[in-house]
Amino acid sequence: MIAPRLMPCMVAAATIALTQAVPPTRQVPSAPPGAAKGVTYEDVTRSSGVSRFTHVSGTAEKNYIIEATGSGVALWDFNGDGRLDLYLVNGSTLERLRRGEDAPSAALFRNNGDGTFTDVTKETGVANGRWGQGVCAGDFNNDGFEDLYVTNFGANRLYRSDRGERFTDVAVAAGVANDSWSTGCAFGDYDGDGWLDLFVAGYVSLDLKSLPPAPGGDGRAGAQAAPAAAGDSGGQRMGAAYAPGAAVCTYRSERVMCGPRGLKGAPDRLYRNNRDGTFTDVSRDAGVADRDGLYGFGVAWFDMDDDGRLDLFVANDSGPNYLYRNLGNGRFDDVSYPSGAALDAQGREQAHMGVAVGDYDNDTRLDLHVTNFANDFNVLYHNDDGRSFTDVSVSAGLTLPSMPFLGWGTDFLDYDNDGWLDLLVVNGHVYPLADRVAWNTSYAQRALLFRNLGGRRFEDIGAAAGEALTTARVSRGSAVGDIDNDGGIDIAISNLDDRPTLARNVGGAASGHWLTLTLRGDPDRKCPRDAIGSAVFLTAGGIVRRGEVASGRGQVSQSDLRVHFGLGRETTVSKLEVRWANGPRVIYPIDRVDTFVTIDQATGHVQYGGTR
Repeated sequence: MIAPRLMPCMVAAATIALTQAVPPTRQVPSAPPGAAKGVTYEDVTRSSGVSRFTHVSGTAEKNYIIEATGSGVALWDFNGDGRLDLYLVNGSTLERLRRGEDAPSAALFRNNGDGTFTDVTKETGVANGRWGQGVCAGDFNNDGFEDLYVTNFGANRLYRSDRGERFTDVAVAAGVANDSWSTGCAFGDYDGDGWLDLFVAGYVSLDLKSLPPAPGGDGRAGAQAAPAAAGDSGGQRMGAAYAPGAAVCTYRSERVMCGPRGLKGAPDRLYRNNRDGTFTDVSRDAGVADRDGLYGFGVAWFDMDDDGRLDLFVANDSGPNYLYRNLGNGRFDDVSYPSGAALDAQGREQAHMGVAVGDYDNDTRLDLHVTNFANDFNVLYHNDDGRSFTDVSVSAGLTLPSMPFLGWGTDFLDYDNDGWLDLLVVNGHVYPLADRVAWNTSYAQRALLFRNLGGRRFEDIGAAAGEALTTARVSRGSAVGDIDNDGGIDIAISNLDDRPTLARNVGGAASGHWLTLTLRGDPDRKCPRDAIGSAVFLTAGGIVRRGEVASGRGQVSQSDLRVHFGLGRETTVSKLEVRWANGPRVIYPIDRVDTFVTIDQATGHVQYGGTR
């Protein structure tokens, strides 16, 4: 969230762009020539019924870092009816924690199939009641129903699904409660036994009895300011680092909350599934124990080198990213620096938050997009050969448009179904005083929707995205998926101290042909039941497109586990190949498009259904 000591957001290319930056709340660029015609996003938050939820996170002043990180969101089918439901993680306040009170309730909204949602939080038992951060889904016990893991400031929750009707928190019994400050999480079968393991990122080891100073100067919001001792410890255009014993922390000579730099990091955890409802912490033995004590946020399992084993990426705030290559023997090799994905092209650290994974140029290799702090740019890492990544942010057109914004959630999605993955970034500053000082930015910020122009570069489509995305908000988590099963990819956004945003895709289903797949794995063949970790390669019109079944990713959020392909003008699929997790590559016949398909590994059956 907060940039480090040598942040590239402060120097070189970032400095050049500052004079050209467009304040996010004062002007929204008009639709560029490259925007897809007739495709936009409609705000259906109120009409859908989910506007009754309001996120809570500390006080309006944001005196402490715990109050600024926000929470995630999940689009997932909790009851197996083929419709995406919505889970919204909630925060809390320091006063509630100090009084020992439950946090404001999280919310689970059941999709009614008619454009509306019903709040079923109480009857399903997923209120959480803790200061929530992130969320990820996965069927950890292979019973055919998706379970939910919720990360918190404090003990986490593992909600085991009881046949899609209600949930039981089994985190303590399962050994994954992890009583610290956790953020991103993701299920993935790293050891190839057909059972989902769990990785959880740690952020800051924050002691409520010994908080760093608030902007008031003595650790109490609104207190009389003491003389500045930390100075601009983070630099003139970066977040405020904390020097132990400092009276205040400053950003551009303004007193702000402290951290994370200067605070102790919370450890990352890898939990191996014991196949009996319990997990074992194997972080140290596996080589992913966060040896440098960094501040983890976004998490992604992905097969970077296509050897059939899941590798691991961790976006670290105010430090280099971690990239761990799976060696296949229960251990990982830290290839963060040699891979090129730890730093930007100039070799500088950034304030990494969310991570998106996808094959944006249709070369069948998975690329990475990582969001960063204001006055810095978000980074697109191109996967060159399965081992090396190159920062192509400048040539892809992503540097200047992203610099005025402070990015959080990010997702690859084909919003116009033209067969090329587009890119979503949701934004919001961490310092409310951004509205009162001359920083050329604002606290609430619009989202960025970048259209992919044939795999060569991206273009911010500005106002063409629609009011749902161009309205300025203080956003954090985001998730994508087809909530109304019409073939267009919709968006859910968690907003700090506000109601969520549910943005419906209008026109995407008619703009291009599409195909959406649900995979059912066979644990007897060592593939998890929900097929997480499986890859799909679809060939149409001579182009091979790649999709994956993935848990977590984004910014502490969960997107649709179904695999969606935009096909553009193509009306036939010449080849569809599934590389099942831990298993073989199998070709399946597909004789139609603009429909939903379920493929069962055990039977080989291909079932069509769920068309609009």
